[in-house]
Amino acid sequence: MKSLLLSGLMLLSAAYSYAEDWPQWMGPDRDNIWKERGIIEKFPAEGPKVIWRAPVAGGYAGPSVANGRVYVADYVTSDNVKVSNFDRKEFSGKERVLCLDEVTGKQLWRHEYPVKYTISYPAGPRCTPNVHHGKVYTLGAEGHLFCFDAKTGDIIWSKHFPKDYNTKTPLWGYAAHPLIDGNRLICVVGGEGSHAVAFDIDTGKEIWKGLTSSSQGYAPPVIMEIGGVRQLILFHPDAVTSVNPKTGQLYWSEKYSATNGSTIMTPVRSGNLLYAGGFSKKNILIELSQDRPAAKTLWKDKPRAGIAAINVQPFVVGKTVYGFDQTGYLFAMEMATGERIWQSTKPIDAKRPQGSATAFIIKNGDRFWMFNERGELLITELSREGYKEIDRAKVIKQTNRAFGRDVVWSAPAWANRKVFLRNDEECLCIELAK
Repeated sequence: MKSLLLSGLMLLSAAYSYAEDWPQWMGPDRDNIWKERGIIEKFPAEGPKVIWRAPVAGGYAGPSVANGRVYVADYVTSDNVKVSNFDRKEFSGKERVLCLDEVTGKQLWRHEYPVKYTISYPAGPRCTPNVHHGKVYTLGAEGHLFCFDAKTGDIIWSKHFPKDYNTKTPLWGYAAHPLIDGNRLICVVGGEGSHAVAFDIDTGKEIWKGLTSSSQGYAPPVIMEIGGVRQLILFHPDAVTSVNPKTGQLYWSEKYSATNGSTIMTPVRSGNLLYAGGFSKKNILIELSQDRPAAKTLWKDKPRAGIAAINVQPFVVGKTVYGFDQTGYLFAMEMATGERIWQSTKPIDAKRPQGSATAFIIKNGDRFWMFNERGELLITELSREGYKEIDRAKVIKQTNRAFGRDVVWSAPAWANRKVFLRNDEECLCIELAK
């Protein structure tokens, strides 16, 4: 009996001691799955415990957490950037990359550089820093790409996309989070023949470039193994395109027509089906060949169907897609048909939908955590039967404006049984361990 008890305690300890960093956009495997266990099932009556607060400036870029450090990008300016305009205006300031101690929130290093913004929604950078093998890669809203030494903040190499590739910053700024694949940092750049560019992660040397698109769009690239072949999927304003991630060689391309260049979500997959959707009410379902790199469109721009994902990456479970639509509804969608199984406004507002409603969706075990634009953490369950809310807690205030309402639109990092989140004033570390 004693040995059985000891074995049980050891197993329990192992389950609860497992911890994991969140070193990039959407987590270690770029899939919005938070694998840690020993997480609270409901919030304490007094609310979740804030371990530390650190001052930051404006930005939509979420933090990343790796090797005991937190990395976050922001924008410091004396201009009024609390606007949600769709016109290009000029704003003067400086972008910064901050490195904080994970335990205390104390600033360990900082790099800053002057930037004139010419974009809409000018609060700050969009892209989450990417930490990999002792380096951290950041991409600013106006296309400033840096590779830093993660410990010291020393610059190892840098690029400026508009200057180096003769391109123009997209309306809403550079927002496609760079992707690391082997020795390549794959970025959505823009320009003639350089929509996507792969840089050597150590030197910044160009390895390959390819494709031309009417504009960059905002969709982060993704690599999928389809039919035994690794394919880099690029969702851009003119098409959904597959290329060889090592060489940039074109595999296939299916036409798509985006409104205002707004391709935002990363395409999601279920079996041999690939879905993408965006503003305004645009959608496409592609069938992937299972024996060679090839594809064909099954349907496109289907009315009263699909999910037009604007600010939040949809999540796939089996044959069902869960995601926030431009209308403000959270939809459950049948992947094969685009049919909407149910809809809900409850994660944001129980009474009515909010345009471009934003609540980031993360799966942890059999539950889904959300961080909504009201600065609330939600513990929920999602199924084909509907949306079920278990608990919610207000954790940070809304410091930005969009569509006439106060919002916070920055994706959190879920690491070491904590959540790290930011607005335009502070970065918080919140305890979520049992």
